[in-house]
Amino acid sequence: MARKVIITCAVTGAIHTPSMSPHLPITPEEIAEAAIGAAEAGAAIVHLHARDPKNGKPDQSPEAFAPFLQVVKQRTNCVINITTGGAPTMLVEERVRPAAHFKPEVASLNMGSMNFGLYPMLNRFKEFKYDWEQPYLEGSRDRIFRNTFADIEYILTTCSENGTRFEIECYDIGHLYTLAHFVDRGVIKPPLFVQSVFGLLGGIGPHPEDVAHMKRTADRLFGNDYQWSVLGAGRNQLAIAAQAAAMGGNVRVGLEDSLWIGPGKLAESNAQQVKMARQIIEGLGLEIATPDDARNMLSLKGGDRVNF
Repeated sequence: MARKVIITCAVTGAIHTPSMSPHLPITPEEIAEAAIGAAEAGAAIVHLHARDPKNGKPDQSPEAFAPFLQVVKQRTNCVINITTGGAPTMLVEERVRPAAHFKPEVASLNMGSMNFGLYPMLNRFKEFKYDWEQPYLEGSRDRIFRNTFADIEYILTTCSENGTRFEIECYDIGHLYTLAHFVDRGVIKPPLFVQSVFGLLGGIGPHPEDVAHMKRTADRLFGNDYQWSVLGAGRNQLAIAAQAAAMGGNVRVGLEDSLWIGPGKLAESNAQQVKMARQIIEGLGLEIATPDDARNMLSLKGGDRVNF
């Protein structure tokens, strides 16, 4: 049997701002349609953030998530993953609220504090529709994305009774060791879903050796107790997806991670990126995982046990 590969699609995120692409989902209706389109294209998991529909600013209130969560659930069978990363400007108490309230099958979890440099994008984008965009990007020059040991434990314990499992986002090698620390303490239990992030300024780079080093280290620390997935930022998205799929991993795409579908060409939808990832996976002789395959691979509780 061909190995099955989970495609995750992160449809909007909190990195890119509305002025960067007319295709970035902003309103609840746009986010819902983007997630549904990604699922129909082959994504087993959709990773969701919310935004203020008036200006596109990241919004981590449960009220901002409610309008699209039920729509996506009703119209697809995909696994819904709610962010606890929110945006680097938010405190952990704000970031965890949607996952704590809606009790999803999966929530994201950042595994360490880090510099999170968005300000180089100001070299490419000069004009902005909304007054928050330029200061938000410029502010990343002097901003730490806080994810202390206490913050991580707070998210884990807040969600511990909900049966929610985690997409564990590791932006550097040290984050894998932090995860091992929480596994050793029994605060988080296998099977783990480790999402290695490459190419964001402040984290590990996008070189093929960086990808291989992440995989070797995770293999040594977690053995058979984890599923490995990758995301490449910006132009690195599909190249890193191809390398990881060939190495036994799963892949994440979406407009949160990259606005592009090719050199100088904006992706017109999240589904377009999912289709490209699917072509790579199937071209390697592999199969894409269905949502129920992903539930089985990650030991998820099922969509009937969420609070939306």
